[in-house]
Amino acid sequence: MDLLGPLFHTTAMTISRAAKDVRPLLEAHGVHLPASTARFRTREDVARFLDPDKTKIKPTC
Repeated sequence: MDLLGPLFHTTAMTISRAAKDVRPLLEAHGVHLPASTARFRTREDVARFLDPDKTKIKPTC
């Protein structure tokens, strides 16, 4: 939430509240999202997580 807040020009608390409000609505419609163990505090954390050397993209042909 610390990273998402500034990306959406709001606070981490606002993002956290929105996630808590939306989760029951999703579950009521059969969408069950597991809690993430990943924690991203900076853009660099996201880049490290999505390391292009570790990401495999299959060709379409």
